[in-house]
Amino acid sequence: MSMLKEFKEFAVKGNVIDLAVGVIIGGAFGKIVTSMVEDIIMPIVGAIFGSLDFSNLFLALGKVPEGTAPTLAAVKAAGVPVFAYGSFITVALNFTIMAFIIFMMVKQINRLKREAPPPPPAPPAADPEDIVLLREIRDSLKK
Repeated sequence: MSMLKEFKEFAVKGNVIDLAVGVIIGGAFGKIVTSMVEDIIMPIVGAIFGSLDFSNLFLALGKVPEGTAPTLAAVKAAGVPVFAYGSFITVALNFTIMAFIIFMMVKQINRLKREAPPPPPAPPAADPEDIVLLREIRDSLKK
């Protein structure tokens, strides 16, 4: 079998296509969660805890040149190695929120699956004709 034919069979399998759709939706979902964290949750957290901004929390691991703004972007642009733990906190928060949302979605899907009524039992299969005839003969001999 040629390599192209094998690849075509692999690519058109349902699981591969489902996986591709899942990856695309997952990427879009990740952007939604990132926006929710950066644009909705973090401003609220900042308002509660006093203008807290995780994105600019970092530790410079080298000498910062004079006149460099004390922001993560400016220090990185100056070529100073940084330990950007604020970015990590943001990513960890994004992951936690996304994991919780996915958990809630799976929980609801499982609940809906349980609520679906079970299919009715299949009617018993009819006996073969020879068995029916033998029973009729047996019943007539009993009389």
